[in-house]
Amino acid sequence: MLGVAGERVAVEVIDERTRQIQALAGVRPVAGASGTVVAPMPGLVLRVYVVPGQQVAAGAGLVVVEAMKMENELRAHRAGVVAKVHVEVGQVVERGAPLVTFGEET
Repeated sequence: MLGVAGERVAVEVIDERTRQIQALAGVRPVAGASGTVVAPMPGLVLRVYVVPGQQVAAGAGLVVVEAMKMENELRAHRAGVVAKVHVEVGQVVERGAPLVTFGEET
């Protein structure tokens, strides 16, 4: 988190090598509002911000996964309703593991 003009802003810093690997591997954390957010890399679930049935806005934080000593907050790309949360705090996940599944937007 960074502080900018009195506001807290979440940022994710990705080095060039990681960006290239993600591009080649086709890593996509969110498959849309009626899709499943998956772990972009192996890691440990630090925080889960949502519960099933919760309406979320585009850009809302869903899950924080720690990988290689970096916290990665996975966010919703579109508004939708959480259908299922597949993980809990403290759980170790592999790359591609489902984290949160969305139902249709209401």
